[in-house]
Amino acid sequence: MRKEHDFLGELELADELYYGVQTLRGIENFFITGKKIDLDFVKAMAMVKKACALANMSTGRLDEKIGQAISRAADEVVRGNFNDQFPVDPIQGGAGTSFNMNMNEVLANRALEILGYEKGQYDIVSPNNHVNMAQSTNDTFPTAIKVCAIMKSKPLLMALRRLADELDKKAEEYKEILKMGRTHLQDAVPITLGQEMGAYASGVRRGIRRIKSAMLEAHTVNMGATAVGTGLNAEPTYIKAVVDELSRIVGEPFITADNLIDATNNTDVFADISSGLKVTALVLIKMANDFRLMASGPRCGIGELKLPPRQPGSSIMPGKVNPVIAEVLNQTCYQVIGNDLTITLGVENGQFELNVMEPVIAYNLFNSMCYLKNAVNTFVDKLLIDLEVDKEQCEYWLERSVGIVTALLPHIGYENASALAKEALETDRSVKEIILEQGLLTKEEMDYILSPKEMTRPGIAGQDLVKNLGN
Repeated sequence: MRKEHDFLGELELADELYYGVQTLRGIENFFITGKKIDLDFVKAMAMVKKACALANMSTGRLDEKIGQAISRAADEVVRGNFNDQFPVDPIQGGAGTSFNMNMNEVLANRALEILGYEKGQYDIVSPNNHVNMAQSTNDTFPTAIKVCAIMKSKPLLMALRRLADELDKKAEEYKEILKMGRTHLQDAVPITLGQEMGAYASGVRRGIRRIKSAMLEAHTVNMGATAVGTGLNAEPTYIKAVVDELSRIVGEPFITADNLIDATNNTDVFADISSGLKVTALVLIKMANDFRLMASGPRCGIGELKLPPRQPGSSIMPGKVNPVIAEVLNQTCYQVIGNDLTITLGVENGQFELNVMEPVIAYNLFNSMCYLKNAVNTFVDKLLIDLEVDKEQCEYWLERSVGIVTALLPHIGYENASALAKEALETDRSVKEIILEQGLLTKEEMDYILSPKEMTRPGIAGQDLVKNLGN
């Protein structure tokens, strides 16, 4: 065991632990989620600390040997060597100070080992004086959030691109499958299943652009702002150097905010990112619900799609299979929307020169990005790739619908089309059958006008036929 102290007193820790007294106080004070700090966030904070050590060495303030030891320790944390040494709860008071000090203590104690000293000899390498030099939680913590969000955005955007690509493949595969379009949950006019899939892909790609646009602002950081944005204890040369080092370490082009005070007390960038996730989730919910409705049945629903069976759907009803993959995408998106509300409240509740709610903002933002990525990949892998279509069912609903009379307006007039629709509904007969019976069109004319090619593109269905009839 070893003893460490802060200005509140002395505590005892097991000697194998790399964290110290301030981390221990955080553990004792904050048991909220029962979870630990996101490991990508740990990696991001270690990158920030390495950038700070290198920048402080470049200004001459930090001893070269100590700075190199801190830098090496940060590299080891990035590689995941000390994942078990970050036990503080992600939701914590203090605007993230417990996590910042957790990192400072781990890096200080590992640097001491590297230099040949015992843990806890903070007179040689100090968590505050050396690892936290020219820093505050108030600039390192939000910067690490941004680094982590950028890291997490990459697999999320990859998952969304994969979804859009797969939907585009389905659009091409189903481009000749004509089905009934629906508005107000009622029969409308025909559309191809390929067109529907293409529309879903378009919505997903719009979400990708929305998220990418929001992520651009995450590259503006407040490093060097220290406590309130005035830059106290951070030299101008350090402020430039730390952003340059961070850009090199992370591999992303970070810049210093024009107004460090604004960048320290406002967290609206996280609301922008979360909003992009939320709106994308809304698009995904609509898509998942459409899949569920089109797959409803299999005997007593719409039944146009056949979702791959993934598990028995009931503990009491034999043979029942539920659309569980579409359902889990829905539920994940609901969680993202709920997280967005928490982030919104957190962003709103900053006071004066600091937003102390950054821990809960970070926790929910990272969860949203992770959950959404996982749910999208699940939807592609477990549903979309093996999706099947019941072409006969699509044709069945199309034949029974009266919506196709809309395509006949230029040929038989509105009054005839209305009467035709009314008779079809009252007699439960198909529109095509009544057209032929009344001699309104020949079979060849009707088949041409009501073909997928003619009914699902801009213009008048069978326009060439109109010209020929006019002649």
